Amino acid sequence: MKIKSPYVISLIIPAYKQEKTIHQDIINLKKSLDNLKQEYEIIVVVDGVLDKTYQQLKKIKSEKVRIFKFDKNQGKGAAIKFGVEQAEGDIIGFIDAGMDIDPTGIAMLLNHMLWYDADIVVGSKLHPVSQVNYPTGRKVLSWGYRTFTRILFGFKIRDTQAGIKFYRRKVAKDIFPRLLVKKFAFDVEILALSYALGYKRIYEAPIKLKFRGVSSIASTNLWKIIILMLWDTMAIFYRVRIIKYYKKSNKKNWVKADDFLSTNKIGSKKVTRRNG
Repeated sequence: MKIKSPYVISLIIPAYKQEKTIHQDIINLKKSLDNLKQEYEIIVVVDGVLDKTYQQLKKIKSEKVRIFKFDKNQGKGAAIKFGVEQAEGDIIGFIDAGMDIDPTGIAMLLNHMLWYDADIVVGSKLHPVSQVNYPTGRKVLSWGYRTFTRILFGFKIRDTQAGIKFYRRKVAKDIFPRLLVKKFAFDVEILALSYALGYKRIYEAPIKLKFRGVSSIASTNLWKIIILMLWDTMAIFYRVRIIKYYKKSNKKNWVKADDFLSTNKIGSKKVTRRNG
């Protein structure tokens, strides 16, 4: 893969109410990326000023870490879309904050990217050598949603929802400006659009995951999320298959990443680079 940009890797971390872990999360990520001996940047997008996440990030003094924030919560999809717009790397990826997914596995995904000359590499809980500690209830729900999306879109990969993925720059910069889903089903929107645009070199790589979230499938919030995901997923199907929303001829109607911001408070309203 020919290197043209100042960075080989751009890694985006959407951060929502992560004041307890975010500082150590970034330290751990830096250690993992330093071990790769490649140029990289970490882009953290704080998804709403709701706690002290941003203040914790400001303690990190590194030119490799770029920090942005939304005044109001916009959703994980919106945060990652904005991060991709800022990214300068040849390979652009994201990983969830909280470090349920072991960041030392980033090297494995990048090796898959280069070995297969992939368009997209997704971390997969279902890869034969993945090490996953995941509640049974969540496994059942994941199976159901996975089956549903496979029927709708014909996905061949088995796990669409793991919170770590990498994209070739060309693919990311082509796909992400078209995305509309800001919250729960944005992973599916990415893959559905990838298939529609002909980016089918998509491979799964193993991950090590230890789930630390709420494990009860009876959680009111969880069921609300499930309903919203199903709604968003059907809307994606409608846009991809019926009204062809994502075509370049409809570009004037695509939602820009800047439209998610009320104000970007980093330095000025203009997006700027700065140390943590």
